[in-house]
Amino acid sequence: MKNLAIAVALSSFATAASAAPETFNIDLGHTAPRFEYSHFGYSSQQHRFDKTSGRIVLDRAAKSGSVDVTIDATSVNTGLALFNQHIQAADYFDTAKYPTITFKSTAVKFEGDKPVAVDGNLTIKGVTRPVTLTVTHFHSMPHPMYKKDAIGANASAKLKRSEFNMGKNAPYVSDEVTLNIAVEAIKE
Repeated sequence: MKNLAIAVALSSFATAASAAPETFNIDLGHTAPRFEYSHFGYSSQQHRFDKTSGRIVLDRAAKSGSVDVTIDATSVNTGLALFNQHIQAADYFDTAKYPTITFKSTAVKFEGDKPVAVDGNLTIKGVTRPVTLTVTHFHSMPHPMYKKDAIGANASAKLKRSEFNMGKNAPYVSDEVTLNIAVEAIKE
C-alpha cells in the first residue's frame, strides 16, 4: 500500500511538471516578419524586418500562453537602401521617434494542443491597436542542432496602415497591409 501511495504521488508530480508553461526565445536567424501591400495596383510588394526579438510562453495542457515580440523598425529591408530610408521617414515608420514595433498578446487560442490564433496589441509609431494573428502553421519538436525543444509557426494578419498614422499615398499605395510572420523559437 505504501508503494502505491508513492507511485500515485510521483505520478501526480510528473503530470504537474509536464503541464508547466514552457518559455521559448525567438531565434533571430529564423524569424522574419514581412509586410505586403499593393503598389498602385501594379504589383504586390513584399518587404521584411531583419531584427526581431522576444519570447513565447506556451502551456499546451492549460491551453494558454503569451507572445511578446519586439521588431527593430530600423532593420526594415526593401532591398534598396534609398527606399529603406524613405519608409523610415516621418510619413511612414518614423524610426527616429519610434525605432521599435511591438506585439504583446492578450490571449492565445488553441485547437487541441496547437495554437491557432493570437490576440494582442500591436504598437506601430506610438499607436496601439488590437490585432489577431491567425496561425496557419505550428510545429514543435526537439531541435536537431540545438538539442533543445523548439517551436515554429507562421502567422498572418491584415491591418490598415492609416490606423497607425502611416496612410500617406493611400489609396494609390494600398491602405491594407498583410503582415506575415515566420517565427522559430528555442526553449530556455
